[in-house]
Amino acid sequence: MSKGMRLSALLKKAAVTSANVPLDTEVTALTDDSRKVSPGCVFVCVKGRSFDGHGAVPDALKAGAAAIVTERDLGLPQQVIVDDTRTAYALMCSAFFGDPCESLKIIGVTGTNGKTTTCFLMRDMLAAYGKKTGLIGSVYNMIGNEELSAEFTTPGPYELHSLFRQMADAGCEYCVMEASSQALEQRRVHGVRFEAAIFTNLTRDHLDYHGTFENYLAAKRILFENTDLAVINLDDGHAAEIIGGLSCPAVTFSMNRDEADYTAKNIQIKSTGTEYELVGEGVIARVKCRTPGRFTVYNSMGAIVCLTRLGIPFAEAVALVSESGGCVPGRAEIVPASADYTVIIDHAHTPDGLKNILEALREITAGRVITVFGCGGDRDKTKRPLMGGMAVQLSDAVIVTSDNPRTEDPERIIDEIMAGIDKPRIPVCRVTDRREAIKKALKKAKAGDIVLLAGKGQETYQIIGTEKLEMDERKIVSEILNG
Repeated sequence: MSKGMRLSALLKKAAVTSANVPLDTEVTALTDDSRKVSPGCVFVCVKGRSFDGHGAVPDALKAGAAAIVTERDLGLPQQVIVDDTRTAYALMCSAFFGDPCESLKIIGVTGTNGKTTTCFLMRDMLAAYGKKTGLIGSVYNMIGNEELSAEFTTPGPYELHSLFRQMADAGCEYCVMEASSQALEQRRVHGVRFEAAIFTNLTRDHLDYHGTFENYLAAKRILFENTDLAVINLDDGHAAEIIGGLSCPAVTFSMNRDEADYTAKNIQIKSTGTEYELVGEGVIARVKCRTPGRFTVYNSMGAIVCLTRLGIPFAEAVALVSESGGCVPGRAEIVPASADYTVIIDHAHTPDGLKNILEALREITAGRVITVFGCGGDRDKTKRPLMGGMAVQLSDAVIVTSDNPRTEDPERIIDEIMAGIDKPRIPVCRVTDRREAIKKALKKAKAGDIVLLAGKGQETYQIIGTEKLEMDERKIVSEILNG
């Protein structure tokens, strides 16, 4: 924001009902967190599920707020009333940073699984094509080649537009970003127009937040109501619901349906990667990816189709995928280990995510697949028995342990996972302490086996109660193997 910004400039896109404070008032800052209010700041009262910002107005005024943006009349000389403070805050954050998203070509990716890998892949492809690109996602954010920490998959409006501003100032032409269902429902990206949006897939997740699967689907669809191009995985059972009624053109990709615009044929899954022929709209090319698994076909197809439609020639897009390392921290990540078996860390934390990685490993292992996994506390409980069932169906041995139990009893979480495991045909045990569970799995492993540590992925911590404790599974593996 430039010095001496007028309140009127900050509110230029917001639906203002009335304002008691003069709109030519100079403001110095903007926040929806009363703890961050400083003299001259504008405080926006956002109502959440557990906290209503309207109740923090006295604290904001005491800290020197120049204006209070509210949804209702509070009888204050500093108040500005708007129709919806969430929507207004997103638009105000854009204005605060000089509408930086208007200087970027923004590509959004949403779905239950595959968002992170697809974003990393497109970011690498664009960079190799000579386009300076930003990245926003769950592992970390990037401005060109500079890495920045990420707290949320999709940050709040203030942090989001701050990143956009930094990208624009650094000369980025593109930004590739993950769009989570919570962020879409909370209107964190309201007012952002996307150059293209990719739909990867939709399976059970976040029902603790959305309540029903229908609500979850509706939240995902919001992204496609604000894009110039929809790129859709036609193999997903909910593709038609995403596409139906869209005002923008949609291009589809598939492994199974010839009516899709682009299809994958002659797929080969190897231990060294994945190969297939991509056919569509009069073109055909052999795609080679360094990550094994059928999910790799979907992720790479989405990336190629999207960037081809945005102007990269088809043959070059295919070549860029083949040249990409495809390595994303915590996604099918091989842990360096002085052992005759392989240790892989993956973020899989949903039934479908666990199914995808286990199916990929089953296709490439020379021995057994030993799976270590748990489920997060204070999150969707319905997926716990489903993940238990999936793990025993596709593994040769399973150790059920803790993920991030948070404020729930770890033993109860494991009980709910075990409820989905009925008369297992394979060895199954429970080891609540995750470090001990990893140790047991490594001791069990033999030559040619794969040990899968599922759930935490890129995380280097474990949340027990409200405490965030250091836990890097890479270090744990190294320490165990090195005595």
